[in-house]
Amino acid sequence: MRRWLAALAGVLVLGATGGTFYLNDQQAQRAGELRLPGLAAPVAVRFDAQGVPHIRADSETDLYRALGYLHAQDRLFQMELLRRLARGELAEVLGAQLVDTDRLFRSLRIREQAAAAVAREDQRSAAWQGLQAYLDGINHYQASRPLPLEFDLLGIRPRPFSAEDTFSVIGYMAYSFAAALRTEPVLTHIRDRLGADYLAIFGLAAAAEQGASPALAAADWRGLHALAQLAGAAPGRGGLSQFEGSNAWALGGSRTASGKPLLAGDPHIRFSVPQVWYSAHLSAPGFELYGQHHALIPFALLGHNRDFGWSLTMFQNDDLDLIAERVNPADPEQVWHEGQWVTLESRREQIAVKDAAPVALTLRRSPHGPLVNDALGALAGPTPLALRWVFLEAANPILGAFHQLNRADTLAKARNAAAGIEAPGLNIVWAAASGDIAWWAAGRLLERPAGAHPAFVIDGASAAAAPPRPLPFSANPREENPPRGYVLSANQAPDGFAVPGYYNPAERYQRLRERLDHTDMRWDVENSQALQLEGGSDLPRRILTPLLAELRAAVPAQQRALLEELAAWDGEHRLDSRAAVLFNQLLYQLAREALADELGEEFFAALLATRAINHALPVLAADAAAPWWDDRATPEREARAAIVARAWQASLAHLQSVLGADPAGWQWGRAHTLTFEHPLGRVAPLDRLLNVGAFAAPGSHETPNNLAQKFGPAPWPVSYGPSIRRLVDFAAPQQALGSSPLGQSGVPFDPHYADQSEAYLRGDYRPLHLDAAAIDAEASGVLWLRP
Repeated sequence: MRRWLAALAGVLVLGATGGTFYLNDQQAQRAGELRLPGLAAPVAVRFDAQGVPHIRADSETDLYRALGYLHAQDRLFQMELLRRLARGELAEVLGAQLVDTDRLFRSLRIREQAAAAVAREDQRSAAWQGLQAYLDGINHYQASRPLPLEFDLLGIRPRPFSAEDTFSVIGYMAYSFAAALRTEPVLTHIRDRLGADYLAIFGLAAAAEQGASPALAAADWRGLHALAQLAGAAPGRGGLSQFEGSNAWALGGSRTASGKPLLAGDPHIRFSVPQVWYSAHLSAPGFELYGQHHALIPFALLGHNRDFGWSLTMFQNDDLDLIAERVNPADPEQVWHEGQWVTLESRREQIAVKDAAPVALTLRRSPHGPLVNDALGALAGPTPLALRWVFLEAANPILGAFHQLNRADTLAKARNAAAGIEAPGLNIVWAAASGDIAWWAAGRLLERPAGAHPAFVIDGASAAAAPPRPLPFSANPREENPPRGYVLSANQAPDGFAVPGYYNPAERYQRLRERLDHTDMRWDVENSQALQLEGGSDLPRRILTPLLAELRAAVPAQQRALLEELAAWDGEHRLDSRAAVLFNQLLYQLAREALADELGEEFFAALLATRAINHALPVLAADAAAPWWDDRATPEREARAAIVARAWQASLAHLQSVLGADPAGWQWGRAHTLTFEHPLGRVAPLDRLLNVGAFAAPGSHETPNNLAQKFGPAPWPVSYGPSIRRLVDFAAPQQALGSSPLGQSGVPFDPHYADQSEAYLRGDYRPLHLDAAAIDAEASGVLWLRP
């Protein structure tokens, strides 16, 4: 397939005149007239300077039908690929290398749950009617307009989009929030192969004594590693966005320069082409919202108007358990459950594969849930692993919840909307011009049985595998109009609540809280921009402080200047910073020298892909007695000082090999770069045609400007970051500001394909227009959608 894609791309490049007409035919129409069947009345659309549609309709049904059409003309391929990823249908268009990804998503049973969700929906509700109008708009565009370039490159045959596709995408979002599949295999391996002492750096030494350990064979451990690896890599292999974290805060009027609430938010999502959010300003009698829309979901997941607004972060509560079943020695299709052998449910499916024969897949289910290691094929171990996941078990009326949230102009309405979200777990940070601010942790929380610690794989034959008790929404963490005058969410563990989860380390939250706690500061959009763009963290200080004496004792004189530069560093990841390069390489090398010998290369790599490593390293650095410091490959027992010295020298050697012998060239902007990658941009010459970048990128992992790289050695390509930055001062909501990473359009060669990327990297913001005069001043004509 790679050769075929490259050849076809070459034809396009060389096609000159014919290629130009072909590509022009696929561009979005932003003025004139188009027919859109099903409309009750004409709809007027004006596009601003960024290509954002400002849609005015006479009814909400017409509004959503128009939104679907416009969303499709800019993002149809994104919609197609995303539904295929969620439903396990990528190999049909991308080939055999995506079969394992398809097996994973089919094993997750997202398609089944989507069908069940559709069957539960009240088809008389406003939310359902809005969804159907939106899908009708998408389907009319697909049936009446030229298909995207990518459809032709891949030979995709169009098929209508349905409500099941929408709910499948919601399932994908819930999956991308769930860190358990990537984390629990690694932590269970450490507990059962190394012992409780090795879990101390993860804060889990006491928890390791709880519950029974499942009896896992060597082949099971290989399978667990393969599952963790596949779970982490699957979304990126489809070239699509994965939700990673976020910042959001709302300040009450007592803390702002204007005297009105101020909302700030920047959800952190894996970068891709096109960007994840499609901005649109919707207006109909009795309804107005400037929102950010996700592909195939009609209701904005982020939004504001003159009266209220909200942002989201990941709650990161652990709503997923892996359960190791006990198999009947006399019958491998039976497992032990509640005192008896129970036969697994089983069914066969086929995965269509481009240019190859279909691949057969057996999907099995135990009483605890679907068996996810069926996704691994021959790599699966002998022990079945069941997945118990809130998304598969909850009613989860999330579509109606976001329909309500788009209209939640009072505290009570916003709270009720939050109560309807059961999976994925979300933090909703909300503010209103009336003066109220609030934060709710939305998601179904669980009370697990005694002995069922969610950080580890659970023994399915034990009492710990009994179903957890769902808790009411009233038990969820929240704050409404707190005395300190602000609410803040940065993926931290909620204060005062024992909610198991895979939360981000505290440094980013602490940096933001430290700034917001300055009671003499009066916040406005200008100093809020500066806070969103901060590239510093206290992590360097936490890591280096306990190690500096040992480093100074070990570093030779000719390297002392570099060490002292690092010791004096303020933690800010500026483009010209050499200390940022030194620190991030040293951090990785410390992890490698300390942990890899105990874990082995496979589980070491798996640990680096989890949030657990970020919590563990500051604890490890501060504990000279931690058992991890001993190198198992040598007969001696190493102390921390020896490992730290080795890590320093290995760091310098690696930087010299990749960035040059002269440390003057070791600059953060050279080593830390952002390339927006199209799903087909991994094949030359499509990479030059479809990808955007590379750009030197400030910020870093877990700084407020969370332009995050994978944890590893230099260089560091940025993998995720702020998917949009938004600032809304409710004294002047019509002057809200935003900063998007790429552009509105996903159509190659469209003027809005990547027109915001350089401004985004500079930290520039643009207006999010609500006023008709400002919109008209930027619009070049009107697009009329007529019945």
